[in-house]
Amino acid sequence: MTVVDDRIAMADANTQRLDEWFERLEQMPVPEGFRVEIVGGSVHMTPQRATHWEIIFQIALAVREKSGKGVRVLSDVRIDFPGQENGFCPDVVKLRDSAEADDEGRWRHDDVEFVAEVISKGTAANDYGPKKTAYAVAEVPVYLVADPYQGKCHLYTQPKDGEYLSELSVVFGADVDMTSTPLGLTLKTDEFPRD
Repeated sequence: MTVVDDRIAMADANTQRLDEWFERLEQMPVPEGFRVEIVGGSVHMTPQRATHWEIIFQIALAVREKSGKGVRVLSDVRIDFPGQENGFCPDVVKLRDSAEADDEGRWRHDDVEFVAEVISKGTAANDYGPKKTAYAVAEVPVYLVADPYQGKCHLYTQPKDGEYLSELSVVFGADVDMTSTPLGLTLKTDEFPRD
């Protein structure tokens, strides 16, 4: 086998394990208002609070308004990312215009142009750690973390060799300038609630 064959086999095995995990999770009584994702093979269930949802909604709305009605902006939809058992359900995702779901109706990480995660206390370490690394490895051009506990947004761009080369922190109330990214967007944060 070649290195490419080994990687394809590993990716197929990861997807198969993730499919099994999510199939089991769908059969469990997950409480209303909780989201479930798998990060590095560990299952995380997080309650969505009003603060969390309000920020997600504002980001998704801004991306859609900038990109037009035909754009694919998703929230809490499973996308498998590089790494061992990473079935993420990002808070906000913008897909490339040419993105097409696979035969099973799933989106590919290769088609992700933008990801936003809104921090929850229980899973903040994932958003700043393994998820940030997985997004960089997948070469997601723009990764935004909105942190209502800090009252800041952290913008990561220029992925290379599994890390983001550029990081910008902006306090809530100031604009997040993403005009030089594939989004071409200036995100207003003056109405982002804090925790």
